[in-house]
Amino acid sequence: MVCPVPILAAGSVLRVFEPDSPQARAIFHLGEICTVILAAIFVIVAGLIVFSLMRFRWREGAPDPEQVAGNKRIEIIWTAIPAVIVVMLFVLTARAMMVADPAPPPKPDLIVIGHQWWWEFRYPNGVVAVNELHIPVGKALALRLDSADVLHEFWVPELTRKMTAVPNHPNHIWLEADKPGTYLGICSEFCGTQHAWMHFLVIAEPQADFDAWTRAQLQPAAAPQGEAAKGLALFEQLSCSSCHAIKGTPDHARVAPDLTHIASRRELGACIVENTPENLRRWLENPQKIKPGVLMPNFKLTNEQVNELVAYFETLK
Repeated sequence: MVCPVPILAAGSVLRVFEPDSPQARAIFHLGEICTVILAAIFVIVAGLIVFSLMRFRWREGAPDPEQVAGNKRIEIIWTAIPAVIVVMLFVLTARAMMVADPAPPPKPDLIVIGHQWWWEFRYPNGVVAVNELHIPVGKALALRLDSADVLHEFWVPELTRKMTAVPNHPNHIWLEADKPGTYLGICSEFCGTQHAWMHFLVIAEPQADFDAWTRAQLQPAAAPQGEAAKGLALFEQLSCSSCHAIKGTPDHARVAPDLTHIASRRELGACIVENTPENLRRWLENPQKIKPGVLMPNFKLTNEQVNELVAYFETLK
């Protein structure tokens, strides 16, 4: 069984060496400085070793090289130099930590929950997003990381550092973007069968666009008509609502992804395929074929049932 290659938004690849936030930039610059210092140490030490091998190589009848054991001046020098380097690295690391990891506020700006194998984002105003995290440009957000099942690890290389989501033990992290764009995030902690396909998108946008997106997300699902209305009836009949929440319908479960605005999302299955009617149809026909091990069962729907559900989900903008 072969998984499809994901189709992500343009530019959505892991760019570890292109930081776009003060937090990520502080870590990256610290890495640059450490690399230069360690490379210099390596060159000096390796050079001294090569010089010693060449200069003092064994020769028949040659006297032994002069020994310097017990030379206090030399011992003080080669003790002081590493001590100075260690202190300097400590200071630089402490400065980077102050930028990348300041103390969290009393209340988080956003709650992130890792599931097997998708991401849930809860905003204080009631918005619930799935696998697409919208943030305003230039604003540092304090995230609380939770897990609904096992260890997950939240990582957006261009914007912030890694942090583990631990069940019943919330962690905190800061997230910020300097410029508008779409950034790829991943789970970097092995968490089960589909760990490799537990991706998400961070969409940084101007405040006005973010506010418009928020208003749209707060709207309940529109009343469907025609074939879409049959899809809603089927959705409720098949007990889909016992796992999935849709605002405006009777149940509001939290076990599976919220589907209130599924048609507005760019991807399905945590970035495994692009969100198109054709891919949605394939997912409903057999989720295990698209994402083996996913917790959604195969309901073995008929073509007519799939058509009705797709018609309904496409109205959920």
